[in-house]
Amino acid sequence: MIDVHYWPTPNGWKVTIMLEECGLPYTIVPVDIALGDQFKPEFLRLSPNNRMPAIVDHEPLGGGAPLAMFESGAILEYLAEKTGKFLPREPRERYKVLQWVHWQMANLGPMMGNANHFKSYGKRLTDDPKQLEYGTKRFVGEVDRLLGVMDAQLSANRYLAGEDYTIADIITWPWAMLASRLIDENVWEGFPHVKRWVDEIRARPAVEKGFKVGLEWRDRKQSPEEEEQARKVLFNQTNESARAAREAAAKATR
Repeated sequence: MIDVHYWPTPNGWKVTIMLEECGLPYTIVPVDIALGDQFKPEFLRLSPNNRMPAIVDHEPLGGGAPLAMFESGAILEYLAEKTGKFLPREPRERYKVLQWVHWQMANLGPMMGNANHFKSYGKRLTDDPKQLEYGTKRFVGEVDRLLGVMDAQLSANRYLAGEDYTIADIITWPWAMLASRLIDENVWEGFPHVKRWVDEIRARPAVEKGFKVGLEWRDRKQSPEEEEQARKVLFNQTNESARAAREAAAKATR
């Protein structure tokens, strides 16, 4: 059994979709990022970067004690290694996949996250719209460029790393499919190959099931006080604001 410390966001969906695709049993441990669960010492012992998702595999690859792991890219690579699915063993084909996994982790995910911050959350954090203009233009423009990279790749390949569905697709889809929400509903007109790929992957039953895990939690209504607390938790965290929790977690692992 695998415990998944999770909240329904693109990075969380990567793991639940992968687990559904692999047919592995798992239990969900909610990490309500608006309430600050990611800063609790018990979670920081699993994920010292105070970001979900994280997993604990009670029957790990290679045997032994339960294995805890954070970072969605590492988790998907581990699950692929454990099951022998969605990651080729032959070196040339394997690294064709892994380069796209790292592309998502270093490029598409962070750029879309920053674009969403400036376009959506930023409005709640400042009364001066001009403060948001450069950041919005910078990151939305970078998302547009990255969608172009994907579209060119998918014009010549069914999937990101070739003709086979792999963890490169699983890790990228939860972010890429949000492009129309982030930019505008007409964005797909400029990226028809990405749209074909998004729709094809969405049609997979395991993807739909993994995507729906905990979606109802996102609809929870917050009072004005809870919204203010969530803003403090989600934004402008510093080393000093999180130091005590990290030190407590580090001591507990000794």
